[in-house]
Amino acid sequence: MKAHTSNNMVDCKAQCYQVLISAYRSFGIVFGVLSIPPLFLYKSVFSGNLHRYESQDVVFGSFSLIFWTLTLLTLFKYVVLILSADDNGEGGIFALYSILCRHARFSLLPNQHAADEEISTYHDAGYSSRLTPSSPFKRFNETRRKWKTTVLIIVLFGASLVITIGLLTPAISVLASVGGLEVKLKNFNHSTCTSPRKYPDLRNNDICENNQGKNLGAVILIACVLLVGLFVLQHRGTYTISFLFSPIVIIWLLCLAALGIYNIIEWNPRVYQALSPYYVYKFFKDTGKDGWIALAGIFLCITGTHAMFADHGRFTAASIRVAFTCVVYPCLVLQYMGQAAYFSKNFSDLSLGFYASVPGTAYVTLTLVTTLMMSLVINFVWYKSLVLAILFIVFFGSIEIIFLSSFCLKIPTGGWVPYVLSAVIVFGMFAWHYGSRKKYLYDLHNKVPMKWILTLGPSLGIVRVPGIGLIYTELASGVPPTFCHFLTNLPAFYQIVVFVCIKTVPVPFVPHKERYLIGRIGPKSYRMYRCIVRNGYKDVSNYEDDFENDIMMSIAEFIQLEAQGCGSHDGSVDGRLAVVRSSEMFGKRFAPSDSDLTRESSSSTVASSSKSAALQKLQHTYELESPLLSLRRRIRFKLLESNFKNADVKEELMELLDAKHAGVSYVIGHSHMKAKWNASFMKRLIVNVVYSFLRKNSRAPAVVLNIPHICLIEVGMNYCL
Repeated sequence: MKAHTSNNMVDCKAQCYQVLISAYRSFGIVFGVLSIPPLFLYKSVFSGNLHRYESQDVVFGSFSLIFWTLTLLTLFKYVVLILSADDNGEGGIFALYSILCRHARFSLLPNQHAADEEISTYHDAGYSSRLTPSSPFKRFNETRRKWKTTVLIIVLFGASLVITIGLLTPAISVLASVGGLEVKLKNFNHSTCTSPRKYPDLRNNDICENNQGKNLGAVILIACVLLVGLFVLQHRGTYTISFLFSPIVIIWLLCLAALGIYNIIEWNPRVYQALSPYYVYKFFKDTGKDGWIALAGIFLCITGTHAMFADHGRFTAASIRVAFTCVVYPCLVLQYMGQAAYFSKNFSDLSLGFYASVPGTAYVTLTLVTTLMMSLVINFVWYKSLVLAILFIVFFGSIEIIFLSSFCLKIPTGGWVPYVLSAVIVFGMFAWHYGSRKKYLYDLHNKVPMKWILTLGPSLGIVRVPGIGLIYTELASGVPPTFCHFLTNLPAFYQIVVFVCIKTVPVPFVPHKERYLIGRIGPKSYRMYRCIVRNGYKDVSNYEDDFENDIMMSIAEFIQLEAQGCGSHDGSVDGRLAVVRSSEMFGKRFAPSDSDLTRESSSSTVASSSKSAALQKLQHTYELESPLLSLRRRIRFKLLESNFKNADVKEELMELLDAKHAGVSYVIGHSHMKAKWNASFMKRLIVNVVYSFLRKNSRAPAVVLNIPHICLIEVGMNYCL
């Protein structure tokens, strides 16, 4: 009992240590932007007509608004609620959409498979069970395609806002950080220009204005140098940058807190009374419309809040909560309170604050999109009542809409920039989704009937040559039209046919042992298989030299499982798919042969090849030019087991082994898409212009899949949508 208690204490200490280390690292990545607004916030608030209300109650009211905005929208909404809606530790707009696609079937991509729901990361323990009955409201939304499209557009718009903020924020944040130098230089110029006795040569106003222009140029130059330095450090990785900048941000926050405490004690200790929401009411009562306009400046206090959720994948929710509640939140509150105490006694110094044209419109719109998505998660994923979801969106949504209404006045004066950039990005992303979906539906509608495949017989009516042919397709079921088009023009194909489908499932990561789904197409004598490679939306596609070996070993394991009654049965249609890597015997059917055996058998392999001498010589030349391909060719396998209960299983495995030694080729469709002549203008614009431009300027599939050119076969396909 004592030993068990001791182990629990050790584990608890280790977990606490990891949380503290992660919390320390989060300061350098997550909270940098959130700690910058104290430089310019009060100047933004009082930059308009509000500067005419020079009273203590107005200053206290502005601080009360800042405090409750920071408390409700950052502390309560994000830290307490939204951080709980993670997708296996991942955060952000796409994480919320992924959860909805899994639990409420909001996805518009039709390539989902029933076996995808068996992935271990598909259903989180903290979310609703698969056996929980769906509500009528949920079933209503799952059957409405227009509603699904609307949700997708909202998600794309939210993601585009994140990209827009990422484009604009670095320059603005750095410029705001070094803006204090401009204030000091202005004060110096003012003193020199107004002191003719000390500086008799600087009385000319033109010289003073020239100096001010040089000062501004110097500040911009310093900001540019810092930005270049920051981007140069990016290649070091998030881990290094977080440890480098975390002490800087922590020291900055502690200095803000210390300065705030000093101002409170020195200037106005009664400022604590502004924590009461009564001062919010008094603020709007005294300022009226001018106070409503000032909300655009108030909202800047939570710029960077979304980073806590967007960067959730790098840090745990516990570490972010510890860092914010224990350090960031109290330091910011003390700083804003200290500034309010100082400005309540020194109204004229409000003009010394640095004003930055931060895109407030992008931030407030992004928080509104997050609120909408979170309300759907509450009802559809957490299975809370519809009333609670409505209360969530009404409470937080009304606050954010009030802020957004204030920002509308800034749209003509620069607030339109984030929206224009976001609109361009949304249009591009939606065009890519639209074109990809139309292409998939075209392949699905024109896939080869299995009845036609069966009438051809085991030889498929063509010449079957030694080797393995990997046919890449987006279809998760059926035979793609690319295969039929190939056989029509060239009536010969490889001995082993594998239809490979690489798709993304709505989970952040797929465990490697659950990545491959293997099945059979048609009877066993056809030697046609299906391999579905499932990646999460955060998985990094890495198709190295062992990809061929993984497929071959997965097929070999499937053949054994099928013989044991665990896979599909011999039939005329697609069989059941099996996750073969979860088998305990995976990887124990084949083993790499010794190098000596490789050299001895290489000559026999060449002799038994069906290639002519000229082709063999050409292949040898290509292998000499490509060391990776040569290494891949030299890796050979041998069958470990010698005794099989079923002779057909051994025969099929030996055929697979011989085909692998003969060589592997990749067949990819080279598609050209074009809208029909009678299609609408918008469809022709999306398909013929935007989607075609994106495809031509994206990496080719052969490059993404790391396919050697000598092994690549491209089949031209025309799509008329």
